[in-house]
Amino acid sequence: MYRKIMSFLEAWKENEHRKPLILQGARQVGKTWSILEFGHTHYENVAYFNFETSPRLNETFAENISPDYLIPILSHIAGQTIVRERTLVVFDEVQLCERALTSLKYFCEDAPGYHIIAAGSLLGVAVNRAEFAFPVGKVDMKTLYPMDMEEFMLAMDEDTLVGQIKECFASDTPLPFALHDAAMRLYRQYLFVGGMPECVKLFTETKNDILVRHTQDTILTGYLNDMSKYNSLNEVKKTRLVYDNITVQLSKKNTRFQYKLVKKGGRASEFENAIEWLCLSGIVSRVYKVEQIKKPLENYRDIDAFKIYVSDLGLLCAKKDLAANDILYMVEELNDFKGGMAENYVHVQLAMNGYKTYYWESKRGAEIDFVIQRGGRLIPVEVKSADNTKAKSLKVYMETYRPDYAIRLSAKNFGYEDGKKIVPLYAAFCI
Repeated sequence: MYRKIMSFLEAWKENEHRKPLILQGARQVGKTWSILEFGHTHYENVAYFNFETSPRLNETFAENISPDYLIPILSHIAGQTIVRERTLVVFDEVQLCERALTSLKYFCEDAPGYHIIAAGSLLGVAVNRAEFAFPVGKVDMKTLYPMDMEEFMLAMDEDTLVGQIKECFASDTPLPFALHDAAMRLYRQYLFVGGMPECVKLFTETKNDILVRHTQDTILTGYLNDMSKYNSLNEVKKTRLVYDNITVQLSKKNTRFQYKLVKKGGRASEFENAIEWLCLSGIVSRVYKVEQIKKPLENYRDIDAFKIYVSDLGLLCAKKDLAANDILYMVEELNDFKGGMAENYVHVQLAMNGYKTYYWESKRGAEIDFVIQRGGRLIPVEVKSADNTKAKSLKVYMETYRPDYAIRLSAKNFGYEDGKKIVPLYAAFCI
């Protein structure tokens, strides 16, 4: 399956100022597969080291972490010679060996000719809990997310449709009705399947919803185990409470995160560490409210007002135990959840494209789902789950701040009207 990360990795390899690369992201998003696929395609050989399956590797790094010392030993362990420029060295699950992470600094300074990629599922958690020297400024960093809507459609052999969607997005012209209808169906399938590569592969090969859901449940179990393995005992219960409650929060008309919905009388001081753990692990992300629409937006965020979205739509639906057909046909019973699910989907697509998202709320309650900086301009993004696109909030925002244009995502076809770029939900990846 095609992953966009390949283009980034190719550019990294050719960059004369290349540093060791740390590829981070939640479990099961495809980090190891992407690295090994890239390595076997672009290098003469790959020396792969996994600190989870080979815990004795830690002993090698405990003694000395200079490249001159490590390379001969690692070559012996791998059973192949590690050659500058020609071998890709991979440190997997590197969060389990803090000294290996620190060694990247010395590879950057003393042996830049070696191509090294380190991967870890819980690097954010490990780095913040451990007392060791993180190689700040000595590594390149990249986050890998689950597969986005474009990658999902390509996996479904819809290459031609993807090309037509991109053309219509650029020209603001409607997609032919039959194609629009087909793309909306793919969007609803993506909501159920999500972007975890194993789930997408299973779906493309079998179209079996039960197998996909079983795989999603297995991934969720792995996440819960990580909460116990990489967390302090008194925080495990709180972390699970917050994670289990996210679907409840997204079902509310106001999707702003409320501590009282996690636990009666719940307060920020009780749950802020749990939320931070979930964010650092890559399982969820937090979107803050901005009080003013000025650059830089980060300066105007309200640290006490935020929303939480999960990193994968399929896992969101699995947690809610939503049936595939209910999502495919958007049954009435889902009405309370449709809006939050569409919001979560759009946030995931925007995050994958590198946007830092915020939301805005007026004093009278008008709300814009997302505000992003696109092409140097601050652009409001309104999300509707259906084709009913009447939005008083967007009108209030545009009258107040007069942006160059706005983006409205819904079930409606492409178009442009009254300063609003109309984009169907399935084309969020184009933004």
